[in-house]
Amino acid sequence: MNWKALVLVALVGVGLYQHLQRQPVPAGEGVLAPAVPTQGHTQAAGFQFKGYELQPLQDFVIDARVLASERYHSGRESDLSPLDLALGWGPMSDSAVLDKIRISQSGRFYYWRVDEFPIPRQDIERSSANMHMIPADEGIARQLKALKPGQTVRIEGWLVEARAADGWRWRSSLTRDDTGGGSCELVFVRSLQVL
Repeated sequence: MNWKALVLVALVGVGLYQHLQRQPVPAGEGVLAPAVPTQGHTQAAGFQFKGYELQPLQDFVIDARVLASERYHSGRESDLSPLDLALGWGPMSDSAVLDKIRISQSGRFYYWRVDEFPIPRQDIERSSANMHMIPADEGIARQLKALKPGQTVRIEGWLVEARAADGWRWRSSLTRDDTGGGSCELVFVRSLQVL
């Protein structure tokens, strides 16, 4: 086999692997993650991480269904957060609802579209969010990369603000009621469990 054929086989293999990694996993019926995310006061002090100062704002725990995931390789934010997860809880963890919603991610945002609302718009907005994930270590980074749409996860960590010496900053939303720019959570992931 010549080198061109080997390269072609390798490219096809990589493409097939990436395609299979994005395929949703079968999920159970009904609401899979009924509880709203919890957050509250934290005693954690600020710390240095990958050349940035991270300030924990609140403790954060979420049980949610993975709606989509998107990796990022360029831009300053990808130094800290190489992956975003679109997560749903309550009615947005129910397959009967999600089957009627088209979900995508791009440019650090999560988008949804419907032909007809399966639940009120407000419930979609309050029961799902795009979250920027900062893995605490390489093990958690590997776990995050392996997640597939349809899985239900528990993520524990902090909602944080990141700052750089040149004045750059990136701050987490602290509410699930906001939408648009600045409404995403910036999560320092200390533990991750597939439920």
